Amino acid sequence: MIPGGLKEKLFQRYLAWICRPARIKKYLGSRLPAKREPAPVDRRRIRAAALQLEFKLFKDPFDYADEMKRKAEEAADRGAQLVVFPEYNNLQLLGLLPGSEELEQASGGQGSGTAAAKQNIEEEIWLPDLFRYMSPVVQPLVHALFSSLAGAYSLYIMAGSFMLSDQGAIVNRAFLYGPSGELEASQDKVNLLPREAKWKVKRGSSFSVFETPLGNLGLPVCMDATYFETFRILELAGADLVLLPIADPQEYNFWLALRGIWPRVQESPLYGIKGALVGRVAGFVFTGRAGIFAPLKLTPNQDGVLDEVKPYDREAMAVADLDLEALDRFRSDHPWRDNNPALYRRYFPQIYGT
Repeated sequence: MIPGGLKEKLFQRYLAWICRPARIKKYLGSRLPAKREPAPVDRRRIRAAALQLEFKLFKDPFDYADEMKRKAEEAADRGAQLVVFPEYNNLQLLGLLPGSEELEQASGGQGSGTAAAKQNIEEEIWLPDLFRYMSPVVQPLVHALFSSLAGAYSLYIMAGSFMLSDQGAIVNRAFLYGPSGELEASQDKVNLLPREAKWKVKRGSSFSVFETPLGNLGLPVCMDATYFETFRILELAGADLVLLPIADPQEYNFWLALRGIWPRVQESPLYGIKGALVGRVAGFVFTGRAGIFAPLKLTPNQDGVLDEVKPYDREAMAVADLDLEALDRFRSDHPWRDNNPALYRRYFPQIYGT
């Protein structure tokens, strides 16, 4: 008999083999178009796409690659220069594991998801162990896939965030790829959900801003947008656009959903682009509405919304044009800016450093 630990190692090697970057790139090579010429960058018209992905478990890495390609291509065909995917964008790859059918049965399809099923999953399957086990397989696959897509379609792709192992600790990490296929930036989630804290996810300790021809970008993750400080920090660091992946683990409630990106771009004048994961898995429900948001005066209806998908539980896409020059003018003419840098420097390190 093969010892259980050895079986796990052998199967992990098998997964690494079928998901290896060279295999993924070869598969995509016959399916991706010749590299598209990037659209000229006009600061008055940056076209962005926010993706809403419906959760699916994939038993073949090629199926996952096809799904991500389909969404990137659809955004590119609509003229997008920047695309935002959702949080937890590697949960779908748990379908590669034996027994993933149990996750599907607890996913709530056709009313089958119950509290008992959810509890059973939580008790019998410790998800952080699955993330840790899959991380050596998932991370190279993700880099090969999204760098190929960004390069082929000449896009900036915020690939979403991924539950990965970093030196033994689990992190929730977002990745940004550039139109040459390079990994431009990454950001760890700073403010965790209670469930992530229970899983002992290692939180990030700071927010960074990344300079690109499309503007200066911040990459907070989901719960980070619940707190006004996140966007104020990013704005003061020079951000123009905030790319936010979410996977809101609850039934949809308009007022609860409103606590996120929409008020944040009113308090700290920025453009906000939100990608959302929706659907049911392991007894959990994810809902959301992907969208693109701006200060009230920079939106046609004065409502702070440039485009927002209507469904909260199925696949969709929001697309809008962003005017960075208009944002600059709005900031310079803003009549009620609440900025006190001297106070921030004096008190914030002690307040937020604990």
